[in-house]
Amino acid sequence: MTSPSPPLTRDDIRSVLATRALGARIELHRQVDSTNREAFALAQAGAEHGTVVVAEEQTLGRGRLGRTWYSPPGINLYCSVIVTASMPTTQFSQWLSWLPLATALGVAEAVEGAASLKTDLKWPNDLLVRERKLGGILCESGSTASSTPFQVIGIGLNVNGTDEDFPQDLRAASTTIRQETGRLIDRNHLLSRLLLEIEHCLNELTIEGNGRIAMAYTRRCITLGRHVRVSLAGGKAFTGIAQAIEPDGSLQVASLPRQRGGRPEVCSIRAADIIHVRPGEITG
Repeated sequence: MTSPSPPLTRDDIRSVLATRALGARIELHRQVDSTNREAFALAQAGAEHGTVVVAEEQTLGRGRLGRTWYSPPGINLYCSVIVTASMPTTQFSQWLSWLPLATALGVAEAVEGAASLKTDLKWPNDLLVRERKLGGILCESGSTASSTPFQVIGIGLNVNGTDEDFPQDLRAASTTIRQETGRLIDRNHLLSRLLLEIEHCLNELTIEGNGRIAMAYTRRCITLGRHVRVSLAGGKAFTGIAQAIEPDGSLQVASLPRQRGGRPEVCSIRAADIIHVRPGEITG
């Protein structure tokens, strides 16, 4: 393990925080099982929009599709943001479908702004550098006792670790800001920038719709144009070419014909495990 980077503190976070709502309340923990779980409980109890739960370590960090998120102490960012929105049902549906993508865009823009590190996006909300995973996002929905809906946005970002900080089985597929830039990053400043960029993206999504968000996301999304392996709930899987981001944020995939001369079937994928594959790795 590397020596821990300087600790997260409320004072240091607030000293550079420029948001209007996100981070107005910050719950900072040395260790939790999951920041999403902590934030979810706070939201159910009525915590206000913009409340942020941050931890130096997670013992049961969670990712998409029930996966775990490796969360060693003192070197990365693990945080969850409580978000509420009031709008017509039709608008809310699109807002909700774009929430993970807009958040991923905000995190990528924060990393680029704070660390001068170009960060790619893998649909729907993984952050990659050189095809290695830098971070991920988990969005969960809930409601209070008075039936007020809320969203919890969980963010895990690999910041100041090195190869030795990952288990052997994660090293080839993972990276950190430090590994890519060669320098330690002040996590307090990075978190403040991250909250600001997410707030900008979510405000724009709420007020203006997904126009610029979709264009900016598409420019960063390296899934598009790639051969992908799509694994759906229930065990169904197929290989195809990712063609576009749909207006609702889903991924348009043209499946590869199983027989020579066959026509591809175009599908809109809302939730699935997407794996980038090279043409030589395609098995059907």
